[in-house]
Amino acid sequence: MAKYEKKPEPGDLIEISRGLYQHWAIYVGEGYVIHLAPPSEHAQAGANRIMSVLHERATVKKEQLYEVVGNNDYRINNLLDEKYKPRPVREILQDAHSFVGKERTYSVFTKNCEHFVTELRYGKPQSRQVQDAVRTVAAGAGAGLGIGIIAYAVATFLGSKDKEKQTQ
Repeated sequence: MAKYEKKPEPGDLIEISRGLYQHWAIYVGEGYVIHLAPPSEHAQAGANRIMSVLHERATVKKEQLYEVVGNNDYRINNLLDEKYKPRPVREILQDAHSFVGKERTYSVFTKNCEHFVTELRYGKPQSRQVQDAVRTVAAGAGAGLGIGIIAYAVATFLGSKDKEKQTQ
């Protein structure tokens, strides 16, 4: 991820790499972003960041982009622009500012920071990283099930060969 592809514009989604996951914010101008932050979400949180999955509440904060990013990389990622038309910037900013300082329900699977900013930009809460994680887990489970079935079939086949040898 590059530090800068171009200068963010108000209403742009900012994707911040936190290692195992991405934190999301919406750029509101003059170097500031608004984001949904559980108590463990800050640039210097280190390994504690992953603890955000345990929180049920998060606060909407307005902070300078560089403070939220810290030493991490970030990029502008208006990920759903091809799927949905962005809402008017004025409405995005008005709604984003109306949430600042408020506590909201937080769920890593259904109401996380990415859901928050995509709802602001598109009017539809979505999280690609949750969708990708679910697909990965499902594929892994499917692969595990497939490997299990193959292992069972091989064991059954080899077992039947052993029985044939014993009866001969």
